[in-house]
Amino acid sequence: MALRRGCWGFAGVVPRLFWNTTVLSGSSVPGARSSVSSLVNTHHGRKTTELLHRGFSSAPPSTDVNYEQLKQLLAGRKVVLLDVREPWELREYGVIPGSINVPLGQVNTALQLGPEEFNEQYGGKMPQQTDNIVFTCLKGIRSKDALNTAASLGYKDVKHYPGGWQDWVKNE
Repeated sequence: MALRRGCWGFAGVVPRLFWNTTVLSGSSVPGARSSVSSLVNTHHGRKTTELLHRGFSSAPPSTDVNYEQLKQLLAGRKVVLLDVREPWELREYGVIPGSINVPLGQVNTALQLGPEEFNEQYGGKMPQQTDNIVFTCLKGIRSKDALNTAASLGYKDVKHYPGGWQDWVKNE
């Protein structure tokens, strides 16, 4: 009984120590695939927790490119555009001019090839780790996965076109 009273006494003191405090914990860990933050507010002994989800990505924030931005990058030849759809999808739906087709399942291996081998296999210039790279697909789902793969391999300036081919056709 004395032990319980001691525990309850200690438990009653702890919340008082944190009255009117806000703590932000669980920040992003380098190399992590997910980032979730927890905001803890303690006020007059009541504790509330809010989870702030920042997406499943090891890539930096603001990685989206819209149609207009992509058009400008392509016009200025300031981008390597990698289309991660399967070859049959390109034949069936079409291709964004200037893109290089590297199917999603091959992105990890392709980005680790030598420049000559990449050119032979994919018919385009091998992107360097400092190049401005934009990934695209049909709807923007696979391109986000490819972006995460490239970021995990050390590529610095990687983005994706979330509208994908469907948005491109709608705007052309």
